[in-house]
Amino acid sequence: MEDRNIPYIVYESAQARSERRDKRLILALIIVTTMMFISNIVWLWAWMQYDYTSEESVVTLDSQDGGNANYIGRDGDISNGTSDSYSQEKDKD
Repeated sequence: MEDRNIPYIVYESAQARSERRDKRLILALIIVTTMMFISNIVWLWAWMQYDYTSEESVVTLDSQDGGNANYIGRDGDISNGTSDSYSQEKDKD
C-alpha cells in the first residue's frame, strides 16, 4: 500500500461536512421524536372523546306486565313496539 499524504485543508473540509451532516441528523431526530410525541397526544385526546362503557354490564329485563320484554335471542337486538311473546289471554279464548 502506498503512503499518501493528504493536505490538511482537505481533511478539515471533510470534517466540516461531516459536522454539518451530523447536526442535520440530530435535528431530524429531534423533529421526528417531537412529532411522534405530538401524534400520540392527539390520538389519545381523540380517543378520550368517546364515552366507553364497561363490558361487564348486566342486562335486566322487566316482563311483569304481559311478558313483552322484546329481547330477541342473544344478539342484543331489541324490537320496540312489537310483541313477540304469546299472551296468556289469547289461550283463554
